[in-house]
Amino acid sequence: MTEHDIQNSIRLKLSELGYAVFRINSGKVRMADGRWFDTGVPKGFSDLIACKGGKIYFLEVKNETGTASPEQLNFLEVMRDKYGCAGGIVRSVEDAVRIVERN
Repeated sequence: MTEHDIQNSIRLKLSELGYAVFRINSGKVRMADGRWFDTGVPKGFSDLIACKGGKIYFLEVKNETGTASPEQLNFLEVMRDKYGCAGGIVRSVEDAVRIVERN
């Protein structure tokens, strides 16, 4: 299963459970006219954000063999330690549900 497939499955399941779920595209893209478009989120920003009951969850989606970059790990650490948000690396719908229901 690709990361894209896992993301979509997580989005559907968390939505069914009453979470607002947002997919974040990050990075830069060269436009047809040669200009660069920057998504505006910091490097390492998580793939998905889920919200419910006043809590925010940052979910970095990886497939079975995917590894998080140092920037992604740092982003999750800052969100948890500095801002009190929950989150983590998820490889399945079950991982995502476990994170949001545990916190």
